[in-house]
Amino acid sequence: MIEAVIWDFGGVLTSSPFAAFARFEAERGLPADIIRRTNAANHLENAWAKFERAEVDIEAFDQLFATESLALGAEVRGKDVLPLLFGDLRPEMVGALKRVKTKFRTGCITNNLPANAIGSAGGRTLYIAEVMALFDHVIESAKIGLRKPDPRIYRMMVEALAVDPRACVYLDDLGVNLKPAREMGMTTIKVASAAQAIAELEAATRLPLR
Repeated sequence: MIEAVIWDFGGVLTSSPFAAFARFEAERGLPADIIRRTNAANHLENAWAKFERAEVDIEAFDQLFATESLALGAEVRGKDVLPLLFGDLRPEMVGALKRVKTKFRTGCITNNLPANAIGSAGGRTLYIAEVMALFDHVIESAKIGLRKPDPRIYRMMVEALAVDPRACVYLDDLGVNLKPAREMGMTTIKVASAAQAIAELEAATRLPLR
């Protein structure tokens, strides 16, 4: 029996930044997927990982990302990537979250950036109060110094929600972040689109979400 549904934020409740990455690369004449490849290389200890754990400031992130991307074929400044991150809320996913909350405990595990970095990027904040208030518990990487896919962050969530991992559904748009949750016994959903994710969540929870 499912007792809790745990959500990623960016790319799940908001649109994915990948399309914005692709547009930026095309406009600048950069190699395709250079941003995603830089994010993926040495993903536990790269510039992105350190920034999401608040181990480096925005200036250090900017330089580290430039160095790492250059090693893969083209220099991209970290500060240029930050404004590309802010997707639009997916109303149908927010609606599904509201329906889920009526029956199940809800949590959010998000790899995010230090608050001052978001301001420096000039983008709107991802953390829209009305949506974040729907969660019983929220874990933000930049506040605790841990980020997905570190297994400890998932254990922190199930302990906070007081549930067995085998009674949880976890949604994320990145396979690397789903693996630890699945290994703990959670039912996992890789979010490719809102319609697909909602259909799989309906099947897992046996709750109509549309």
